[in-house]
Formats: sequence, C-alpha cells, structure tokens
Amino acid sequence: MTRLIVAAGGGGDAVAAAMLHAALYGNEEQAVILTYAWDRLLVDPLPGPRGPSDFTGLEPLTPSVRSVPSKARPVAPAGSALPRLAAELPHTFALIDPYHGAKGITCQLEELVAHLEPASIDLLDVGGDIVARGDEPTLKSPLADALTLAACCEVSAPIRLLIAGPSLDGELPLDDVRGLLGPLIHTLSARDAELVGSILEWHPSEATGMLAATARGVRGVCEVRDAGLPIPLTDDSPTIHEVDFDEALNRNELARAILSTTTLDEVEAHSREVCGYSEIDYERNKAAWLKDRPTVKLDGDSVLSRLDEFESEARGRGITHTTFRHITEVLNLNGSQRDELRQLLIRSRPEQYNAPLWRIA
Repeated sequence: MTRLIVAAGGGGDAVAAAMLHAALYGNEEQAVILTYAWDRLLVDPLPGPRGPSDFTGLEPLTPSVRSVPSKARPVAPAGSALPRLAAELPHTFALIDPYHGAKGITCQLEELVAHLEPASIDLLDVGGDIVARGDEPTLKSPLADALTLAACCEVSAPIRLLIAGPSLDGELPLDDVRGLLGPLIHTLSARDAELVGSILEWHPSEATGMLAATARGVRGVCEVRDAGLPIPLTDDSPTIHEVDFDEALNRNELARAILSTTTLDEVEAHSREVCGYSEIDYERNKAAWLKDRPTVKLDGDSVLSRLDEFESEARGRGITHTTFRHITEVLNLNGSQRDELRQLLIRSRPEQYNAPLWRIA
C-alpha cells in the first residue's frame, strides 16, 4: 500500500512529510514524497528551485517524474538536501519540476496517481501560508505553496490538504490560521519526532525544527530568520489539521491566478502582481549580497562573547529559544559555517541544547 504525500513548500515540508507518515500510517509500505528541491541559500547558493537538469543520477518513475536517490548529486554550484534525505529516510523522494508551471505539476501528479495507485494523497504544508490571501504584510514565501495548491486542485483523484504546526513558518498570525483549521488529525509526540531527530541535526528548516521541538514538549518563543521573527511555541504547535481544499483555493489569490501557467516565469510574474514581489527575486538579491561578503573566521572565544550579547538582547525581547540558522546570521557567519558553529555551541554549553533548537540562557 503506497501513500503519496506532496510537500507543499519543499525543504522542511519534505522532512515533515516523513513525520506525518510515521504518525498516521505507521509501518505501512513507505511513502512517495513529491517535493521541490528548494533548500534556500543555506544549502543551495543558487536562487530558486532546482529542476531535473540540475542533478545527475536521477531515476525515472514516470515520463515526467524523476526520483532523487541517495546516489544523485546536484550539478555544481547547485546544492540540495534531497540525496541525503533519501539516504537517511526509508521513503522515495520524487522531484517536483516547477519550470512547467502549475500545468506541468498537475501532469506529474496525474502520472504518479496512475503509476502508484496510492491509498491516499496528502498535500502537507508546515505553518499554513498555503491558505494566505497574498496581501498579508507578514507573508514572505507564498510562491511554492500556491503553485502546489494550484496544481493539486486540477488532479482528478481526491487530495486531502493538511496543515502541520499552525503559524510555525511565521507567515501568518496564529489567530488567522486557527480560524481556517478543520478537524484535528493528530497531535505529534516525541515518538513521532524520533524518526527525523538525526536529520534535524543537519537540515536547516526552522519551521520543521520547531515542529519537532514542540512535539518533544518545548514551549516558549523562538526567534528565527535573518529578520529575527518571534514565533510562539504553544500547545497548538505540534498539531496537524485538515483544511477544506476549496476554501483554501478560494482564499489564495495567487494560486487561482496561476492555474493555467506553463512556465515558472509566468508564476513569478503573477506573484509580483498579486503579492507585490517574487520570493525568488529576494533570493537573487540576497545571493548577490552574500557572494561579495567576506567569510568571518569562526573563533570560539569571540563567538561565545558575541552570543552572550545576542542572548542578553533576546531575553529582553521575551525570546526563550532560537535556531542555529538564526544564530549563524546574527553572528554574521557564512551559511557553510552553520554546522561548525552548532558543534561549537553544543560542545561549550550542552545544557542549552533543546534539540533541535538552542535555548536562550
């Protein structure tokens, strides 16, 4: 029995899909997780999502769908976490190709449904920006989720829309998301988070990291992103809810606008019209800025001193936790130094490690 899970935004949603499968379907035959190769600039120095031509070693599943096995490799200078996920999780990761727009992803889904005859199809989003209108001031990255929502609505097979960790992505306030949530499907537990515990030691997803942490019982306020966004970690955080698919599509103006698109350029153009920006433009600008920034040497004493200053300021803002991604950016370090920084901090102050988050002293 095969389950098909569509990771709406790629990146951490693919990791959350593994948690979802373990929580809801247990020891059944493993899932096929259809996901973007879009890991943002900490993993991939190139802006935007990767397509099939950006990899070697992909394997055909259907005429338009390729799986990403552990032996696959991104073509330099591109980067991707998917081969490592394939090596560490017992699932098949299939690659969403966004370069043919919503129509192309619908074709991919139809082929997978015909090939797999899955027992169920879940569209999973961590946080809930998939139900955004498009004009919310806190919305930062609506494109990927809107594109998968648009593609899924044209598929002939029934698809269930699930939101895990309401508001953990920091895109929409919890009160806005809560009003759209349908039935509670599951509340994640520490046992559910065990499957991805080792993965979140290296995977940079902040939203899925907080999802796993709250499943383990962590509560407080976590500061994330380069902008220092505070995210409440509450009893709502480890929940998974079903959301009415038609209601989500009716709210999501960008998803409706891109239903007939056949290229990613078209999708970006609609995003600029509806939302006022394209998140890929933001990545292009940030990548250009990072390219010219010199690498700062990671000196232990200096790092801990600067960390103390950050923590003192964070406590004043009511922050109880943060992510290693955020600390990396706060300390003006390069994304490639994140793992080294993480090891230094855990080695120096192990009592502050609330896996996979960092507890403010």
